[in-house]
Parts: sequence; C-alpha cells; structure tokens
Amino acid sequence: MAEQKVEQDEKRRRRSRKGEERRAEILAAAMRRFAEDGYQNAAIGDIARDVGLSLPGLLHHFPTKVDLLLAILAKRDLDSADFIGHCRSDLRGLLKGMVEIFRRNAGMIEVIRAFAILNAESLMKDHPAKAWFLARTTEMQNDIAATFERAIADGSIDKGIDSKATAAELIAVMDGLQMLWLRDPDRFDMVGGLEAYVGRLLASLGLEG
Repeated sequence: MAEQKVEQDEKRRRRSRKGEERRAEILAAAMRRFAEDGYQNAAIGDIARDVGLSLPGLLHHFPTKVDLLLAILAKRDLDSADFIGHCRSDLRGLLKGMVEIFRRNAGMIEVIRAFAILNAESLMKDHPAKAWFLARTTEMQNDIAATFERAIADGSIDKGIDSKATAAELIAVMDGLQMLWLRDPDRFDMVGGLEAYVGRLLASLGLEG
C-alpha cells in the first residue's frame, strides 16, 4: 500500500511539472503575440497554435484571454521581486540597482516590448490591465520616494529634496529611455543612457565621489 501511494505521488508530481512547463510555454507564446499584435488584437487561437495546442487545450490552462493576461502580469511581479528589494535598500543602492535592472532588461526585448505595449493599451477605458499598471506605478513611486525620505532623515541628502517629484522624474526617465531603445535597439544605448543620468543625479545629491 505504501509503495502504491509513493508511485501515485510521483505520477502527480510528474503531471504537475508537465503542466507547469506547458503553462510556461503558453505564457512565453502569449508574450510574443502581445509584443507583435498588442493585447487587444492578439488572438488566443494563434497563441494555441504557436505552442502546438488546440484551442480547448489552451483553454484548459487559461479559460480566457484575460486569465492569460493576468497570469503574465503575476509572473512579471515575481520576476521584478529584485527591483522591490532595491527599492528598500539605501539610495545609492537603489539608483545603481536601476541600472542593473536595465542591463538585465536589455537581454529580453520581447518581454519589455510586450509590457510597453500593454502599459500603453491599459490607458484605454475598461482595459483589464488598467488597475494593475496603476497600482504598479503608484507602488514604484512610493517605494522610490520612501528611499529618498530615509536618505533625507539620516542626513545623506539635502532635506529640500522633493522625494515624490524626484521619484516621478526617475520613472519618467526610465520609461522614456526604454521607449527610445524599443524604437531603435541597435542604435540607442538604453543602459548607458540611464547610467549617465544616475551618475549625474548621484553627483547632484552629493553621493558620488
């Protein structure tokens, strides 16, 4: 009886691993489609064909396109956990960490393109990702501002710094550099652009040298 239970448990684990691998394949294919066509225009049937599934086979894993989108956003949250960690570090670590995140992002242009498209589309009324992107941007600004506030409190930077405005500026610079890179990745150095900006900001804050 014990041996039979062990065998059944092993079969369940194998099925679970296979299911997780299939879900990962579907999410990767969906990201490619969203990057090429945008979320609104991407057809879930095309995504199914990309991974060699029938439409009912894909719907077994993700019943609707919205479910697929939300799963992608949830995965993005997990993949960005290191960024949250940087936001809770010291200010110099935060700013240097942003450059390292850009360096990592430069190696996965399809993912970044898909999220840029989703971000823009989410501005539309009733878009299913509207709340997610709003919450993400708000949390990012708050985390960055909190890091500046801690630096002000411990005397590392001038108390006249507007933490909220500076956080918004950082996000705007990152978004702008990323957009320029996505338009012409062979000619525009996104990482170098942010590295130069961060260097100037650190110098202006008295944190470099």
